[in-house]
This record gives sequence, structure tokens and C-alpha cells, in this order.
Amino acid sequence: MNRWTRRLHRWGAFITVVPMLLVIITGLLLQVKKQVPWVQPPTQRGTGQAPTLTFDQLLEVVKREERAAIETWDDVARIDVRVDRGIIKVVSSNHWELQVDGETGDVLSSTMRRSDWIESLHDGSFFHDGAKLWIFLPNGLILLGLWLTGVYLWWLPFQAKRNKQRRQREAREKTDGAREDS
Repeated sequence: MNRWTRRLHRWGAFITVVPMLLVIITGLLLQVKKQVPWVQPPTQRGTGQAPTLTFDQLLEVVKREERAAIETWDDVARIDVRVDRGIIKVVSSNHWELQVDGETGDVLSSTMRRSDWIESLHDGSFFHDGAKLWIFLPNGLILLGLWLTGVYLWWLPFQAKRNKQRRQREAREKTDGAREDS
């Protein structure tokens, strides 16, 4: 059992080294995405609460930002309305994020949004849709196996020490019992 566990642990670590490194690094970046503007731009605050811009007006506003490369609605990946902040976030297909004041139509922020790209690396969909199921899922299962074998290997010295103490106690009891009989 010990040899099998050590072998599984060693080969599992070797097989998963690159995907797990990618998952760990991107996971760390996603954990701090709200604190690191390079990953995701901080959410601005608009002048009003409920947006008064129409969709046509919004499209005209975001078309002016050349870096977003928005010409039609087909170039928009996502619209996020933040009523409590008074803004509308428009994310283009090239991951450029525009934060527009929902009342005045002013562009409050125009920045690259990397969190979506980092998330696609994190779950494997960046490489191919099948990578999530055929590479990253098995790596997750192997990681679970590494955790289980790691716990087992960590526990072994404690168990060995307990077994040794039990054997010594039993040996003492035998010798003490033999002395009392004589």
C-alpha cells in the first residue's frame, strides 16, 4: 500500500504540474480581481441611479471608443447595468470594458478587462471547449487523489509510532506477567 501510494503521488504530481500551475496562478489572480486594476477595472460611480440612456444612445457612445472596436451590437460581449452605481458596463468582444454613466452618457472608464480571459485560462475553455472535460476535469480528479495520498503519507509516521508504542507496551505487559508468574 505504501509503495503504491507513493508511486501514485509521484506520478500524479508529474502529470498535473503544468495544468495545476496554470489553475493556481489564474486562481490567485481571480481572487484579487477587485483589488488589482490590471485584472479588472474598478467600478466607477455615475451621476444618477436608474439609467436613462436608450440602447441606441448607448451604442453611439461606445462606438466612439476606438480601442473597444464596437461598430454594431455583434461586437458587444456583455452589458452589465449597475443601478446602485449609476453606470452601464459594456464589454466588447476584444475584452475592452467601457463604463458609461447611465444618465449623462459620459465614458467614465475605458480599460482592458482581463478577468474574463484569465477565467477562460483557469477553466481551460481558452484552449478548447473540450479541454475543460478532457484535461482540466481529470487533473482535478488527480489533484483529489494527490490530496488523499498526501494525507495518507502524512498520517503514516503517526500510525507507525502508535503501533510501535503498542507493541512495546504489549511486550512490557508480557514480561511483567511472566515475572509475576515466577
